[in-house]
Amino acid sequence: MSLAEEIMDKWAPVLSGVELKTGSRGVFDVEIDGEKIFSKALLARFPAEGEIKKLLAPKLGPPPEWRSKHS
Repeated sequence: MSLAEEIMDKWAPVLSGVELKTGSRGVFDVEIDGEKIFSKALLARFPAEGEIKKLLAPKLGPPPEWRSKHS
């Protein structure tokens, strides 16, 4: 699952949108409302699995249960 899919799967009902931008030189940053919450350049690594979800939760709240449990 891509990072965008993971974010949308959890928080789609509370997000107004997700914007993906192509970069150069290996840039990989994650921002929310203009605030950088992850930077590959600063940490010299990509995020671990689930790390971005943990960083987003304080900003977005816990993911809402919006999918039917019977699906």
